[in-house]
Amino acid sequence: MSLRSVLRAQTADCHAEVDKLFGTFDLSHRQQYSTFLRAHARIVPATEDALEDAGIIRLLPDWPERRRTQLLLADIRKLGDPIPPLLPPPALHGEAALWGAVYVLEGSKLGGALLAKSVPDHLPGSYLTPQGPKGATRMFMDRLDASGIDDPAAAISAARDVFGLFLKAGQLELEAVP
Repeated sequence: MSLRSVLRAQTADCHAEVDKLFGTFDLSHRQQYSTFLRAHARIVPATEDALEDAGIIRLLPDWPERRRTQLLLADIRKLGDPIPPLLPPPALHGEAALWGAVYVLEGSKLGGALLAKSVPDHLPGSYLTPQGPKGATRMFMDRLDASGIDDPAAAISAARDVFGLFLKAGQLELEAVP
C-alpha cells in the first residue's frame, strides 16, 4: 500500500473532524471568512517553518513555491485584522514525519481550491487560490509514494498532529468570536 493510501486511511477520522469544523464557516460572510483565515494563521506559518527547519527542501526541492504563509498573512492584513498568536509547531523528527506533516498542508490546498469558490470577489482570496505550477499536486503525490518510508507510523503521527493543530486553531478562533 502506498504511503498516500496509508495516510489517507489512518487520518480519515482527523480529516473528517477538521472538515466538519471548518465546514461550519460561511466564507461568503466577511467575519466568518476572517475567523477561518485567522485559524489557519495559528498553524500554517509554524508548520511551514518547522518543515523548513527540519529540511523539507531535501524532499521537495520546490518547497519555497509551495509555502503559503505570506499569502495567508497578506489576506488577513487586507481584511484589516491582527495576526493571531501561533500555536506551537508540530515536532518533526525524521523523514517520515516530514512527509506526514506536508501531506496535510498539501491536502489543505486541494480543499482550499474548492472553498475559494465561495469567497466573494471583494474579499482577498490569494491563500485559497490554487498555487504553484501545473501538476504540482501530482508531483507531490508521486514523490510521497516514492518516498520509500518502511514504517509509516511517524508519518501517520505527524499528520494526525497537524490535523489536531488545525482543529485546535479552529476551535480557538471560534471561541474568540463574540
